[in-house]
Amino acid sequence: MNKHRKTILTLIIIFYAFLAYSQADNKNYNWFNKDYSTDKVEGVSTEKAYNELLKGKTSHTVIVAVIDGGVDINHEDLKDIIWTNDDEIPENGIDDDNNGYIDDIHGWNFLGNDKGENVKEDNLEVTRIYRNYKDKYAGKTEAEIPESEKKIFEMYKKSEEIYKKDFDEYSTQKSNIETFITNYDFTDKYLKDYFKKDSYSLDELKKIETTDTKFLQVISFQKYVLENKIEISSLNEYLEYLSGMVDYNLNIDFDGRSIVGDNEEIFDGKVYGNNDVKGPTADHGTHVSGIIGAIRNNNIGINGIADNVKIMVVRTVPDGDEHDKDVAKSIIYAVDNGAQIINMSFGKSLSPHKEFVDKAVKYAEEKGVLLIHAAGNDGENNDKGNNFPCDTYLDGTTASNWIEVGASSMNLDKELCADFSNYGIINVDVFAPGVNIYSTLPENTYKAQDGTSMAAPVTTGVATVLKSYFPHLTAVELKEILLKSVTKLEKKTVYMPLSSEEDGVKPSKVKFGQLSVTGGVVNLYNAIKTAQTEYSK
Repeated sequence: MNKHRKTILTLIIIFYAFLAYSQADNKNYNWFNKDYSTDKVEGVSTEKAYNELLKGKTSHTVIVAVIDGGVDINHEDLKDIIWTNDDEIPENGIDDDNNGYIDDIHGWNFLGNDKGENVKEDNLEVTRIYRNYKDKYAGKTEAEIPESEKKIFEMYKKSEEIYKKDFDEYSTQKSNIETFITNYDFTDKYLKDYFKKDSYSLDELKKIETTDTKFLQVISFQKYVLENKIEISSLNEYLEYLSGMVDYNLNIDFDGRSIVGDNEEIFDGKVYGNNDVKGPTADHGTHVSGIIGAIRNNNIGINGIADNVKIMVVRTVPDGDEHDKDVAKSIIYAVDNGAQIINMSFGKSLSPHKEFVDKAVKYAEEKGVLLIHAAGNDGENNDKGNNFPCDTYLDGTTASNWIEVGASSMNLDKELCADFSNYGIINVDVFAPGVNIYSTLPENTYKAQDGTSMAAPVTTGVATVLKSYFPHLTAVELKEILLKSVTKLEKKTVYMPLSSEEDGVKPSKVKFGQLSVTGGVVNLYNAIKTAQTEYSK
C-alpha cells in the first residue's frame, strides 16, 4: 500500500510524522468535511454542500467497491452501509447467482482459499521479481540478453538494485533499533533500581553525582531519551514495521500467496479465494471505508462524506504488495457486480503483469465505472517515476475514467501539500485531505491516520455524492466535474514534499499548481454547483 522506497532516515521522519498525526488532538477530527470560508480549514465543504445545496433533494444509492486489505463489515459505523448481494443465499455453499463466486454476500477475498485460509503477509513486488529471475539473469549484461527478453531483464535489474539496497538498509536499521531498545530496557531498570521507584525525571538524573563510568553511561543514555522525548512504545511499533519488512516483505524465501493455490502468471477464468472480506488485516480498508461513507449524523463515531452508499468489499492487498492478477480480477469482479465507483488506495513501483490490469481498467472504462487511485506516499514526482496501477496503458493511451489523488493538509499555508505525498503536473489530477484523517478501525474503534490512502477515499466520497444526487452523470463527466470544480490554489507557495527545515537548510518551495493537473483541492460544494449549472438534465 504505497510502500516507502526512500532512505532509512526518510523512513524515520515519515514514521514519526505519522505518529504525531495519529496521536494529535482530534478537535479537528472531522476537518476534511469542513469549509475554509466558515471553518478556516481547507476541507472539501461536505457539510456546507448538504446544508445549502442538497437539503430536500432526492438521492440514489451508489455502490462503491473498496479494493483494499479487507473491511470490518460489522463495525458500528459501517455495518448498515455494507453492500449485500441479494441474489446470493448466505453460507449455503452454492453459487446462487451464477457469477462464479460462492457465497459472495458482501464482496470477495482474492487472498484466500476454499479452506478458509487467508494471506496476511506477502513480499514486495521487487522481492518477487528479484527472486523469480535472479537464477536466470544474475551476473549477465544486457548484451547477453535476447531482444525478446530485454524488457524483463530491465525490470529484473531495477528490482535487483532496489531489493539489495532496501534489504541492507532495513536489516541495518532493524538491528540498530533492537540494540537501542535493549539498551533502553537495561538502563531503565538500572535507574529504577537506583531510585527504588517505577519512574524518574530528567531533573532527577541531572542531580546525580557520580564518577562511576558505567553509571555515567546509563545516565547519559536516559538523559538522551528524555530530552528528545523518545517514546519507547513508538519505537517498538517501528521495530515491528521493520521486522515485517525484513521477515516478510523483503524475504526471498517467503511466499505468502502460495496458500491461494492459483497461478498468478496466467490470466484465466479460474475462480480463487473465499468470501472472508475482513481477513486478518482490515485496518486500512476499514479506515478507507469510513471516510467514504461512515453513517452520517447517527451520534456514533464520525460522519463519512456520502449519505447514500453501499460499500462492496474486495480484499486484494496483503501486508506487502498486491499482485497484478488479483488487482485485475478485483476490478472486473467489482464492475460485474454493480460497482459504479472503485477506490484503490494502494500502489507499487513495478508491475510485471500490467497487461492484466490494463485489461481490467479498459473493461471498467467500457462499462462506465470511475476508478480513483492514491498517488503514493514517497514524496516523489509521478511524472518521472512509476506508481502502479496507473491510467496509462501499455500502448500509450490513457484511461478516461481514472482520477489520481495526492494528499493535502488542513493548513492553507506552506504546509498545504502533505510532506509525504507524491505529486505530478501530468500524472496527479487533484489533491484532497490526507493528513490527520480520523476514521473507523476494526472492532468499533477509531483513529487518525494520514496518507494518499486517505485522500483517495475523500475524493471517492465526493464522487459518490455527485453520482447519488445526479445519477445520470457518466464516469467521464464525474471526473470532469471533480477536476474543474476544485478549490483553485495553483498560485499558493508551498513546501515541496520531503522538504523540511533541518540543520539550517531551508525547505524547497514550489507553486501548488506545479504539483498536479488542476492545482487544486477537491471540493464537494463547488462540484454540486458545477453539476447543477453545467450538467443538469
